[in-house]
Amino acid sequence: MHVSVAAVVADGRFVFVSGQGPTRDGSIVGGTIREQTEVVLENLAMILQSAGARLDDVVRCGVFLADLDSLPQFDEAYAGAFGAHLPARTTVGVALPPGHAVQVDCIAMVPDAVPDPVTHPHTPTEGR
Repeated sequence: MHVSVAAVVADGRFVFVSGQGPTRDGSIVGGTIREQTEVVLENLAMILQSAGARLDDVVRCGVFLADLDSLPQFDEAYAGAFGAHLPARTTVGVALPPGHAVQVDCIAMVPDAVPDPVTHPHTPTEGR
């Protein structure tokens, strides 16, 4: 059974982004945890932008790593994307789909409320 989920749901001031993996156009991108993390965070940024938000608006991230020993390399890429902005974060080790070293979800709070609820299908990188 295939279950379809929304990549993003925005309602009022909050934007909820489903877990994003290191994919573009349906293919896994990046061989290292750092490369995969950069792709994941680029995907999150694109999805947030589609809902009127950006990485600076993120208040919480959920991080899922296939190997917790890769946390220092993940943190380097994460810090590169978020800079001095530090959202609350939970990091856990999990089994991920084959080839995926990392997955990240997030919640953002947009200063200007989104007037109508927005939902986009779980295909953030189509047409890229």
